Amino acid sequence: MALPSVGSAISLSQIQTEFGGSNPISLSEYYDKGNAPSSGAITMSEDFGGTANAYSANFLVVAGGGGGGSQLSAGGGGAGGFRTSTQTVTGGVTITVTVGGGGSAGTSNVAGTNGGNSAISGTGLTTITSAGGGGGATNKGGQQDGKNGGSGSGSTQGRPAGSGNVPSTSPSQGNNGGGSANSSGANNGAGGGGGGAANAGATGTNSGGGAGGNGSASSITGSSVTYAGGGGGSGRGGVPEGAGGSGGGGAASNGQSAGSANRGGGGGASTSNTGGAGGSGIVILSVPTGNYSGTTSGSPSVSTSGSNTIMQFTGSGSYTA
Repeated sequence: MALPSVGSAISLSQIQTEFGGSNPISLSEYYDKGNAPSSGAITMSEDFGGTANAYSANFLVVAGGGGGGSQLSAGGGGAGGFRTSTQTVTGGVTITVTVGGGGSAGTSNVAGTNGGNSAISGTGLTTITSAGGGGGATNKGGQQDGKNGGSGSGSTQGRPAGSGNVPSTSPSQGNNGGGSANSSGANNGAGGGGGGAANAGATGTNSGGGAGGNGSASSITGSSVTYAGGGGGSGRGGVPEGAGGSGGGGAASNGQSAGSANRGGGGGASTSNTGGAGGSGIVILSVPTGNYSGTTSGSPSVSTSGSNTIMQFTGSGSYTA
């Protein structure tokens, strides 16, 4: 909340509430804050009237991955949408964080479900929503299409794969799933798309299930981590299963290979009656340490890297700037 307007009485405690600082309060702490100069004399009303503690923050928003399909020639789950944003936040504003869960695995003739959406929102911010990955098609009781989502899922024989970047964002939040060849002996499921450009799921062939698309890397935490890999599609039997995409995608198998938690990975398809569940998403905020308020809910993990403080939310919560 901005301080009182120019010409109004402003106290040192009001400035401290808005911009932070230590006790005893010293005006020298507030150089370069509000409209104050970097050195020299400060005039409280003129330099701080109507100003607010505003600073730049970086966000990573990854949705939950879709669940993998089940049975022979089933589709892998699509990765959760992957989006980044840099925005100006104002002191006192509460940023609401939503973290999407992973989609349920496909069972019998039921396809895997889509992952949950992840999002950030708050007064004065542009809301950023990443869509959950598409659930993988199951190859029992009729051929199934892939499902649309942040990244699309793989389909069964001769059916269209799920589309990625649904709903459409710019830059794209994900990619298409892989289809499946429609020739004799080649009805193998394909992996879901990853988070990065040109990382669609591979097409299944008579050599095996298609691999999941690779995900996208982010260094928001101070080190490079890859998120949003697609799940692999299952083969026809006796042939290789599709590998999971880098960034937490589950590999296809004859068991259940889930997408990695807090990475938004798609679940791997399974030749058994149950596929792999999708991996949950994550939301990460990075703010200058000098502006970090310490006011959060939802128990994010908090760390520092260089001059920034990083909050990693693996469940829904909030941060008050």
